[in-house]
Amino acid sequence: MEVGPLGVFHLKRLWSRMMTTFGGWVYEEPSVDEWDFDKIVIHGLGLNLEETFQYLAQKRPSYSEFEQWVIQKNEGNLHKAQVDKINAAVGETTDKRNSQRAKQEIYDAEPVLSAEDLTFWEENGYLILHHAVPEENCQAAEQAIWESMGMDSSNPDTWYQNSQRHGIMVQFFNHPALETNRRSPRIHKAFAQLWGTADLWVTVDRVSFNPPERRNWHFPGPKLHWDTSLDQPIPFDVSGLLYLTDTLADQGAFTCVPGFHRRIADWLGSLPPGADPRKEDLEKLGAVAIPGKQGDLIIWHQALPHGSRPNYACRPRMVQYLSMYPTRRKLHFDSIDRKISDARFQR
Repeated sequence: MEVGPLGVFHLKRLWSRMMTTFGGWVYEEPSVDEWDFDKIVIHGLGLNLEETFQYLAQKRPSYSEFEQWVIQKNEGNLHKAQVDKINAAVGETTDKRNSQRAKQEIYDAEPVLSAEDLTFWEENGYLILHHAVPEENCQAAEQAIWESMGMDSSNPDTWYQNSQRHGIMVQFFNHPALETNRRSPRIHKAFAQLWGTADLWVTVDRVSFNPPERRNWHFPGPKLHWDTSLDQPIPFDVSGLLYLTDTLADQGAFTCVPGFHRRIADWLGSLPPGADPRKEDLEKLGAVAIPGKQGDLIIWHQALPHGSRPNYACRPRMVQYLSMYPTRRKLHFDSIDRKISDARFQR
């Protein structure tokens, strides 16, 4: 497998395929394995998918320039452990000891989700992991967001002046405080209990800044929606967000339709022919706002309609999105929508 100076398997193949695509040449749709490897390499290098593809499309860099961009996004220091973990997942490497050791530590750790939590998950399709990260971690991430947006947390007039926001989403991905939260063993264990494996990769995702409603600023969404195809059956997958501040129900809190993963097939079948399920009034399905404390992690099943809502409180809602998925995700899709059976994760 051809590699560049960074020694990362699959990275040069990804770059070459993207250059072919953006150059308008003959393009073959990547296989499931290839797309899985793309995500593993990008997330494993601490990069965001959207930002990476935008960079490749807009800059059309040489491979050397692409590797330099990767290093820059890692603040000039790409750890050997990152490269080893990627190479162990996407290629045949002989030294998998560090990767195996890290996974074993998660396997051996005490569960963070109780039997009651897992029962709640089965019934409702979401759960809250309290104290997922320490308060000081949240405060550091919150401060990083304020600084990245150039806003003053004590001056509400500055909260509505940032033109870089995509609605309430903030294109802010790389910062040590955000990375610290992504590396939380407690968060890793929670996702491991749901997936039934500790062989997981963490996403590098956005943050969100949802300020209070004002006469000249109204909540732009996203309202209730799905991030997946509604073709049946919807495979198991999960998403998550971390509350960086205490968040009340009327403060633009995360909102979902509890338990809808168990009835979505019947609901879709009940719609009139030709109806677009995404244009239905999803609030009427039983949407509930889920408040939380600073440091609470909410995880939800991708079959749940979910979103945010207007903020009628006095302070912004600030969250960090993150999730985890297995190296061989497709091997899990057909077997996870059941009670967790691995005793290692339920003791």
